[in-house]
Amino acid sequence: MRRQGYQFFREGSSAALKPCLWCKKALRGEGKCYKNQFYGIESHRCVQMTPTLRCNQRCLFCWRSCEHVYPGERECTPAEILERIRPLQKRALSGYKVSPYVTPERFSEALDPRHVAISLSGEPTLYPSLPGLIDLLSQNGYSTFLVSNGTRPDVLSHCRPFQMYVSLVAPDRETYLSLCRPEEDYWDSIRESLLLLGRRRSAVRITLVKGYNDFAPEAYARMVQDSGAWYVEVKGYMFLGYSRKRLDRENMPSFADVKAFAGEIARGSDYRIRDENAASLVVCLERVA
Repeated sequence: MRRQGYQFFREGSSAALKPCLWCKKALRGEGKCYKNQFYGIESHRCVQMTPTLRCNQRCLFCWRSCEHVYPGERECTPAEILERIRPLQKRALSGYKVSPYVTPERFSEALDPRHVAISLSGEPTLYPSLPGLIDLLSQNGYSTFLVSNGTRPDVLSHCRPFQMYVSLVAPDRETYLSLCRPEEDYWDSIRESLLLLGRRRSAVRITLVKGYNDFAPEAYARMVQDSGAWYVEVKGYMFLGYSRKRLDRENMPSFADVKAFAGEIARGSDYRIRDENAASLVVCLERVA
């Protein structure tokens, strides 16, 4: 993980950050992530991190390594994470200072991040101090995106991020169990987590894996409708990272497939297509007021 660019907050802890591809592209002036297009998040000022690498699912489509469990057990406190965000982001991006494609102004802005995406790896709700961490980041001027698999609604109900994501990657229990390979059956917990979304700025994330979960759009539409989430992101699986050991390139849908599926969900619910990004295979729907 260190060779891949992971920066760990403390020795013996699995809390880590790693700038994403779009952060680096934005630094070089080569484009921005769809979160900038959809929600106005400045990609070069965004920190991608996780308070824990532990996860209670082994999803076939996950580009992270489900096969290697990080041995660290020490939990960082929210204060330790806050203290180390800027130094670690600076260390991770330091090589870009001398790049002819990076302006001094943009590099200076990148060292003053304003957004934290809690989405790097692992399931963040397994970190016991997650609500406190999010509150502390908010108090210090950061906006936050929290991305969760929805298996722990009891924790999510106490979290107050700027925007909350809950993954919905199956139209039924059987598909969920075979695709996500959870430690136990969390299907009912995920359904419960979805029902929390109507109370806050939120999004449902649907990752389409061709041949596995790209059917029954009407079932997805019903669950999305019941959730009351502000947004829905229908995103195609990408044949990247460790997922290549579990799936084939043929499981990656085309952008036309993603758009068609998003259209079916829109037709079966009170959501409409708001925007799209072909490079990331994602279509954004928003709730019709």
